[in-house]
Amino acid sequence: MTDGIANDRLQKLQAMRAAGQDPFPARVARGQPIGELLPDFAARIGQVVTIAGRLGVVRDFGKLRFAHVADRTGSLQVGFERDRLPAFWQNRKQVEGNDLVSVTGTLGTTQKGEPTLWASTVELAAKALRAAPEKWHGLVDTEQRYRMRYVDLFANPDVRQAFATRSKIVREVRHYFDSLGYLEVETPILQPIFGGASARPFVTHHNALDMQLYLRIAPELYLKRLIVGGMERVYEIGRVFRNEGISTRHNPEFTMLESYEAWADYRDIMARVEGLFGHLVTTVLGGKGVVTFRDKPYDLKPPFQKARYLDLFAQQNPGVDWFDHASCLRRARELGLETDGIAPSKLANDVFEATVEDTLQGPIFVHDYPVAISPLAKRMADDPRVTERFELFVAGMELGNAFSELNDPIDQEQRFTEQVAHKDDETPGEVDVDYVTALEFGMPPAGGLGIGIDRLCMLLTGTTSIRDIVLFPLLRRLEANPEAPPAGAADAPQP
Repeated sequence: MTDGIANDRLQKLQAMRAAGQDPFPARVARGQPIGELLPDFAARIGQVVTIAGRLGVVRDFGKLRFAHVADRTGSLQVGFERDRLPAFWQNRKQVEGNDLVSVTGTLGTTQKGEPTLWASTVELAAKALRAAPEKWHGLVDTEQRYRMRYVDLFANPDVRQAFATRSKIVREVRHYFDSLGYLEVETPILQPIFGGASARPFVTHHNALDMQLYLRIAPELYLKRLIVGGMERVYEIGRVFRNEGISTRHNPEFTMLESYEAWADYRDIMARVEGLFGHLVTTVLGGKGVVTFRDKPYDLKPPFQKARYLDLFAQQNPGVDWFDHASCLRRARELGLETDGIAPSKLANDVFEATVEDTLQGPIFVHDYPVAISPLAKRMADDPRVTERFELFVAGMELGNAFSELNDPIDQEQRFTEQVAHKDDETPGEVDVDYVTALEFGMPPAGGLGIGIDRLCMLLTGTTSIRDIVLFPLLRRLEANPEAPPAGAADAPQP
C-alpha cells in the first residue's frame, strides 16, 4: 500500500501527528466556489473570503510563497506572507503541493495585477502522500490515465469538463422524454432469460434460489411488459452488460436509453429522435448544430437523411443478394470475414457492416431491416421479408436502434423458437414464455427506441474513444504497481 509514497511526505505526516496536529481533520472551514469570485473579481477586492481545494505547485520566495488552489469551479492564486501567517510560517513546508487546504484571506492582487487571495488562515484538510504528476498531459501511456482517473480528473480540467457535459447530456435526455409525458422506470438487471438484443451475456448464479442469472444485455422485454400493463410511455436510462470485445466504441458495461411509446410506429420514433437531437443542439451545444468528431464536421440539426438497408447493401455489393447465402458467402470470403459456423443472416449482416457502415457519415436513418436480424420488429405490410426498423448512424457509428414493435404473440413465439433452434452464444437458451404470455393479453401498436448514451456523449463532446467518456472503463487487472503499468499492457486492439 505504501509503494510510491514519498518518504519526505510520510515524514511530514508523522511530524504533524507527533505535534498533535490531525492531518486528516473531520472538517475545516468550507470554501466559497472559486468560480463565483472570478467574473467580478475587481469589485470584490478587499473582501475576506474562504476557499477550499487542492494546492498546486508552491513557489517559494523567502518571506513570500505563492500557489494556486483549485476546486471544481476554478483556480485562484493564494499568497502566503510570513508577516500575515506567523503561526503557520514556522511549519509552512509541511503543507505542500497536492495537499487539500482551506484558506481564508483578503482578495487583492500582486504587483503585476494577478488576482490573489492573501491568506490570513491556512487549514490542512487532507495530507497528500503522493505528489501530483508534473506534466500529466505529457504521459504517453493513456491507459494510465484511465487506471488513475482520480488523478486525471484533478490534473486535467478538460477531462472534468467532458464529464460535466456528459452529466448535462443525460439530464437533458431525461428532460426531453419527461416533457413528452414519458415515465422513467427501472427494470431488472439480473434476468433469468437474457433477451432484447443479440449479444453474449455475463452469467452469474443466485445462491439462495440456486438459479443461473444473466446481467441484462437490454431492458427491452421488461419495458414492453409495461406497455402491456397500460404504462403507455416509458423510458429507462441504465447500465447494460455485454460480454464482448473492447474498442474505441465498445465497453462491456455501458449506459443505454430505451423508450417505448404505445400507439406509435417507427416513423413516429424517427420524429422523436430528431426532436431529441434538436433539444440537445439547443440545450447542450448552445444552438450550434455542427460538432467536430474525428476531425470532420457533422451537422446535427434535423431533419436527417433516410436510406433503405437493402438499397445501401446493393450499392456497396453489386451482384450480391442479401437473401442468397451462397452469394453472401462468396462476398464475405472476398472481404476476409469469418465464415465458419456463422448463421446465414448474421453473415449477410456482417457483409453489410464491413462494406456499408463506414460510408454512413450522416446523420442518417438506415431503415427497413430484414426480418432475420430483427426478431422483435414488426414486418412491413408490403414486403414481409423486411421490418419496420431503423438505426441512426453518424460518422459510421451506430447511435440508436428503433422499430415498430412486434405485438403478434404467435409470430413472436415462432421467431423466438427459430432463434433458439439456431442457438449460438448470442441467442437465449430458451423461449421467453412469460413475454409471449404478456403479448397474449394484448399489446397496442408501439414504437421502441434504444440509444447508446456513451456514444451520444462521444459525438456531442467530440471524443474519439469511449474510454474518454466513461469514468472508469474496464481494464485488465494488473499485478504490478499501478504507477508503472507494463509496457504494451492493453485489453484489446484499439481500431
